[in-house]
Amino acid sequence: MASTGPDHPTRDAGFGIYLHWPFCAAKCPYCDFNSHVRHAGVDEPRFLAAFRAEIAHNATRTPGRTVTSIFLGGGTPSLMQPATVAGLLDAVAAHWTVAPDAEVTLEANPSSVEAGRFHGYRAAGVNRVSLGVQALDDASLRTLGRLHDAAQALEAIELAQSAFARTSFDLIYARPGQTPALWRAELGAALARAAEHLSLYQLTIEPGTPFHGLAAAGKLVTPDDEVGRALYDVTQDLCAKAGMPAYEISNHARPGAESRHNLLYWRYGEYAGIGPGAHGRLVTPSARIGTVTERSPEAWLARVERAGHGVVETETLTAADQADEFLVMGLRLREGIDPERYAALKGRALNGNRIGMLIGDGLLERLPGGRIAATARGAPVLNALVAELAA
Repeated sequence: MASTGPDHPTRDAGFGIYLHWPFCAAKCPYCDFNSHVRHAGVDEPRFLAAFRAEIAHNATRTPGRTVTSIFLGGGTPSLMQPATVAGLLDAVAAHWTVAPDAEVTLEANPSSVEAGRFHGYRAAGVNRVSLGVQALDDASLRTLGRLHDAAQALEAIELAQSAFARTSFDLIYARPGQTPALWRAELGAALARAAEHLSLYQLTIEPGTPFHGLAAAGKLVTPDDEVGRALYDVTQDLCAKAGMPAYEISNHARPGAESRHNLLYWRYGEYAGIGPGAHGRLVTPSARIGTVTERSPEAWLARVERAGHGVVETETLTAADQADEFLVMGLRLREGIDPERYAALKGRALNGNRIGMLIGDGLLERLPGGRIAATARGAPVLNALVAELAA
């Protein structure tokens, strides 16, 4: 059975806090995140009080931790007043020790930022901003349902870089009508403006979204698999040449500028998920557990005010669960995984014959120190790779 105390095999990956602000100015047609539009406005003081209560509840389950990263995600956290952000960060610091070099990231949309608010976030304790740019041409932004245009996106990037030492922005590719040549030009423009980090996601059509209905009706056509692979190859090539290689399937950074909070997820560390619809992974004395909170913002609020937290699901993760999650997350990383950690979680080692076969097929490689990682050929077929290893 996998150990669960201070010597748990993933404890040294860090301890993070994820704070989910679920509100957006508009719902994008491709988005299946837990985000909600509230035209009547949001009672920020009331929600802040509930966040404080849920932070306190999580702290009772994770005493003695040092917070290495905090991520304010959403939704659109940049719709929050800086005073609300300050209140959230102050609550975290009141219940845990926060490392002096902790990474504190806030997600922002170009349509909801301005200089005064960015400087307010910095004063509150935010030291890294991630911008949801998604595209650098107006036609694509309209298709994606974004509220900003390309000029606003570029202005927001400059504004973020003037206010914060660490910044990132997101782009979506494999959009309708996109060719490798068009993506090469757009990505080149993005790399010219990126300071240290880019997140580049291939558009996926998620069930339950407006895009899913349009695609099913034949009214939305995305690039086929062959073009999608060509777009992926363009992404890897340009980013590597620009000094921002992939450190994870969809994330690219200059060496040392990787998102520490996201690395914590992929290294299967420990994190508290706080806010409507947030997920957490905590190490308790008896087990590693997964937590899920109520998705509806108003229902979450009522539950926290009644019970002190919004958790609606707590799952005890078996040794097999943990090992499988570790494998799925870790093989997304260019650094790969330590097979001994897998064995410590699972209670048995990975199959050496299967590893050898996958290395022989050019899908896996051995790295210094005994780690194994997906190759450039293996990364695009990661799901099949994981299934073979876990069998």
